[in-house]
Amino acid sequence: MKRLQAGALVAVLAVPAALAPATAHAAGPAHYTGTLPDGATWIADVPARWNGTLILFSHGFGPLTPADRPSEAAGKALLDRGYALAGSSYDPDGSLWALGSAVRDQTAAKDAVTKIIGRPRTTLALGQSMGGLVSAKLAETRAVDGVLSTCGIVGGGVDLNNYQLNAGHAIATLLAPSQDIKLTDYTSPAEGIVAGTQLTLAVQNAQATPAGRARIALASAFLNQSSWFTGEEEPPRHDYAEQERQQYQWLTSGVLGFIFSGRYSINQAAGGDSAWNKGLNYPRLLTRSANLRQVKALYRTAGLNLKKDLSTLTAKATKQLEPAPLAWMTRTSEPTGRLTVPTLNIHTISDQLVPVEHETEYAGTVRAAGRTRLLRQAYVHRTGHCNFAASEYVASLQVLEKRVKTNHWPSITPKSLNQKANALSLDTPAFHPHNPNPLLVQPSRP
Repeated sequence: MKRLQAGALVAVLAVPAALAPATAHAAGPAHYTGTLPDGATWIADVPARWNGTLILFSHGFGPLTPADRPSEAAGKALLDRGYALAGSSYDPDGSLWALGSAVRDQTAAKDAVTKIIGRPRTTLALGQSMGGLVSAKLAETRAVDGVLSTCGIVGGGVDLNNYQLNAGHAIATLLAPSQDIKLTDYTSPAEGIVAGTQLTLAVQNAQATPAGRARIALASAFLNQSSWFTGEEEPPRHDYAEQERQQYQWLTSGVLGFIFSGRYSINQAAGGDSAWNKGLNYPRLLTRSANLRQVKALYRTAGLNLKKDLSTLTAKATKQLEPAPLAWMTRTSEPTGRLTVPTLNIHTISDQLVPVEHETEYAGTVRAAGRTRLLRQAYVHRTGHCNFAASEYVASLQVLEKRVKTNHWPSITPKSLNQKANALSLDTPAFHPHNPNPLLVQPSRP
């Protein structure tokens, strides 16, 4: 293993990076590490027969340690096919919500690796979850030649904060009205963990009654929560009770704990909470939900007054907009849609942490920016956040690589993607036709 300070790299090179060929690296497989000026660390793996393409991997929300692959299986498959891999930790002194430094650190990591191995013929950004948002931001720069965003928060951090607040508010107000569950302004990660635990217990207790189940469905609608948790196929379209049962399974699987503990890190990065719900018309918001029929049906079964519950949510909503955190989130954590390079997004159709509806929001953002020709989206018929097969990662990257090299999109139908993935002889792909619903969320400001 070779470890170098980024600032010292030039001194050990025989040729300037701009002139180095794409194969100027150690003979045989090589692993490199280094440190960037802000303290971020990076790693890179280069196969013995490098094909000239560098995959710049952006990891998701979590420990600030460097990673250069979305999974071990995908990493091995890419290295076996000649791809070099690299990725950074992001700023280790920053928040786990690393959007303040991630684009800078990823670009610097790419530059540091290039000084060692030579200039890639092609650089493709690959991002996962929060890293999918990082890669979406990289797609608006000239730092890479193409972007694959997987399970990405591409609807942006502002929407993420808002719809999560809506769901927490619904659970706390309707399922635990006697408790004082803190949903915002956390001063420590522990406060978010406590809130997530309280919300989860409220959902667990509510599942025993028809009224509780109806309100769980309402909260799930506001969270854009998938109704497919288990089984080979989604619950039948009109089996509202089974849909709610599987939403309940998601909500009690650790989702709420992850969401609300994570909000501390987002607030820490932004200097406050960008979310708002004071004055929000919850009855009007629900009318735009794809789950409206389910919610209405379960409320009828329970003999509950849906209008009354929604009015209660509006009356008890107190979170006011904080301009400074919203400005920070808008600047760092919101895609503008102004793509400069070809971008391919893939998403499982049942993602419990980053709903597939983010893709609808992102497509609209890109369309408004006039860059639709640069965007393609594909979907995988599977449950779980970032639950992709190695063949799906590799096939998607190869399709993107072809678009970069030919300036024309190859076929990106589910059939063609599955054929390409199956030809890799790695595992079983599951690309599938899908048309996501709109993301249910209020505007970024009242």
